[in-house]
Amino acid sequence: MAEHEHVRVAVIGSGFGGLGAAVRLRREGITDFVVLERAGGVGGTWRDNSYPGCACDVPSHLYSFSFAPNPDWPRSFSGQEHIRAYLEHVTDTFGLRPHLRFNAEVKRMTWDAERLRWDIETTGGNWSADVVVSATGPLSEPKLPDVPGLDAFPGKVFHSARWDHDYDLRGKRVAVIGTGASAIQIVPSIQPQVEKLTLFQRTPAWVLPRMDRPIGAAERAVHRALPFTTKLRRGVLWGIRELQVQAFTKHPGELGFVEQLARRNMARAIKDPALRAKLTPDYRIGCKRILLSSTYYPALAQPNVDVVASGLTEVRGSTLVAADGTEAEVDAIVFSTGFHVTDMPIAERVVGPEGTTLAETWSGGMQALRGASAAGFPNWMTIIGPNTGLGNSSMILMIESQLNYMADYLRQLDVLGGRVALDARPSAVRAWNHRVQERMKRTVWNTGGCTSWYLDASGRNTTIWPGTTAEFRRATRRVDLAEYAVLRATGTRPEAGAENAEVAA
Repeated sequence: MAEHEHVRVAVIGSGFGGLGAAVRLRREGITDFVVLERAGGVGGTWRDNSYPGCACDVPSHLYSFSFAPNPDWPRSFSGQEHIRAYLEHVTDTFGLRPHLRFNAEVKRMTWDAERLRWDIETTGGNWSADVVVSATGPLSEPKLPDVPGLDAFPGKVFHSARWDHDYDLRGKRVAVIGTGASAIQIVPSIQPQVEKLTLFQRTPAWVLPRMDRPIGAAERAVHRALPFTTKLRRGVLWGIRELQVQAFTKHPGELGFVEQLARRNMARAIKDPALRAKLTPDYRIGCKRILLSSTYYPALAQPNVDVVASGLTEVRGSTLVAADGTEAEVDAIVFSTGFHVTDMPIAERVVGPEGTTLAETWSGGMQALRGASAAGFPNWMTIIGPNTGLGNSSMILMIESQLNYMADYLRQLDVLGGRVALDARPSAVRAWNHRVQERMKRTVWNTGGCTSWYLDASGRNTTIWPGTTAEFRRATRRVDLAEYAVLRATGTRPEAGAENAEVAA
């Protein structure tokens, strides 16, 4: 590899996971690290997703770090611009900017078994690191469907996560493809501007009202003057969601009441029986993520909106053709078709000691010990790894649990001493994954009768955690060395300072 800088830890990505890892490293007294970021600024998915109406569906005081409470959230559910500003604030407050390396997209990281380190090639230079913490996140690489004829479409095409702000939608005929969390925010935001909006809906979503409101100046002043009130508010929000978990994971039948609330919500806004039939799901609520919006259904009821209850299958010039034969002439196509979640592209760039990529190792489905460590990839950890996603609460809770695990992982390396690495034992990974998948069998995500982005190509749920966030916190509190093989350096090549390694008994 060309000239490079060596660090103890390389963090990949500067979203919530990457910045959280950086803060935790500093709090552990570790300053020999870099945060490699492919873009020119921090924020991760909250930097990339800037589409009209972009906001979080988790309450602001829960969707923030416990160690960096924000008393000044302007709304109970904050918008993209506020969340990104919060992450910029975290970056400055904790002195992270000296560690950031922008425009440094990781092209390849390779484990050097002699030196017990990772060699990392990026578009902004090369590094080596004793430990890699991958925090690229599951919502980082947009997924575009392979639609025949799309290449010849004469109009504008873009994904919701790559919004073209230079393109004026006013007076245009616009097609929105997809009905997920992004689409239900985009549709009501652009509907008043466009001449015609055609929504291609492959599967309808269950939608509940979004109980959003401004947080007034007096309320924010109380949070600033009495910090415990912010903590209390966060605790109440957390507790409510913890109490909901059993309905999702053990007793999906209990969600019937919530389903009735969703039906009533639809009936209030959608008076046309035919349209209501199109928008009514045929699966148990919760099987796909429950969406929150008070403006989506009213927008769909407007005269300039058509809902096509079928997926897009072909593009013929300016004409979009659905699977049921419906055609629509449009000037622009907005794909709101999600991300590469169960086939994370970063896995293709991680190369283990035998030359095997993580993507090849995960070809039969992602799995990692406690959502963090993959067998055969020493000293490589992932934040928001396999089966760490949530269906009803804040991912920041899971991220902070994984940061606890990362911190103890590094402490264990220090205790072991010398040039050392930990490699998750295949048996430990299998045992952990087996327990997770056994618990998954009863959940609404597996039994609810839908096909969701939580499932991989084999139909396995490799995305969601089938328990409470408190359970995951306990499971990741400490590293159990019995679940790892310890790799130690045994020799040195004087000319390069390289070291040979062996597995400790």
